[in-house]
Amino acid sequence: MNGPGRALIIAGLILLAAGLLVSFAPKLPTWLGRLPGDISFKRGNFSFYFPLATCLLLSAILSFIIWLFRK
Repeated sequence: MNGPGRALIIAGLILLAAGLLVSFAPKLPTWLGRLPGDISFKRGNFSFYFPLATCLLLSAILSFIIWLFRK
C-alpha cells in the first residue's frame, strides 16, 4: 500500500483521533492542562497561557506509542 492511499488512511486516522479528543475533552483529567511546568501570565486585561509541560508529556507518550507500533 503506497502512495495516496496510505496517506489518506493516515490522514483519516488522525482526523478520527482529533474528533475523539474533541468529543471526550470534557472528561479528560483536570490536571492535564495545569502541570507545574505550564506557563501562565496574567496582568490586567491580558492573560497568556502556554502548556509547556503538558505538551512535553503528551509528546513523550505519543512518541512511545508510535515506537511500540513500529517495533
